[in-house]
Amino acid sequence: MLDHLVGLVKVRVVRGVNLAIRDLRSSDPYVVVRMGKQKLKTRVIKKTTNPEWNEELTLSIEDPAVPIRLEVFDKDTFIDDSMGNAELDIRPLVEVVKMKLQDVADNTVVKKVVPNRQNYLAEESSIYICEGKVKQDLVVRLKNVECGEIELQLQWVDLPGSKGV
Repeated sequence: MLDHLVGLVKVRVVRGVNLAIRDLRSSDPYVVVRMGKQKLKTRVIKKTTNPEWNEELTLSIEDPAVPIRLEVFDKDTFIDDSMGNAELDIRPLVEVVKMKLQDVADNTVVKKVVPNRQNYLAEESSIYICEGKVKQDLVVRLKNVECGEIELQLQWVDLPGSKGV
């Protein structure tokens, strides 16, 4: 059943920073996370441009080359307004998973990903080992909007019975 999957990624949507105003003085933001045919979303946080979601969404990974897409929306009565979007490349995270590091001290940084024109990073992103798990902290700058960043944490989950990386 799981032989088409390589694993899971837990996407913790931590917070939004300086998101765009789409209502009179504020917004009611939520985040939609997509990968392939999967679509998950956070709860709506009312009247803020600096929401604290701290929500964990789990995606099944078939192909690590497929990016995770984020889109932020302002919840409205009829049509929700876009507040920007971003893409996450999980290949650097998967590269660290493939190293199969063991007996590594907690919070050991294994790899750093620097912002460039091909990614959406607002600042350097660290991939590290924490309690035996491979994690990555990211701050992404939203595109197609005047302002806004989203703070996230990715965590790889090995799936027993899957083909693995």
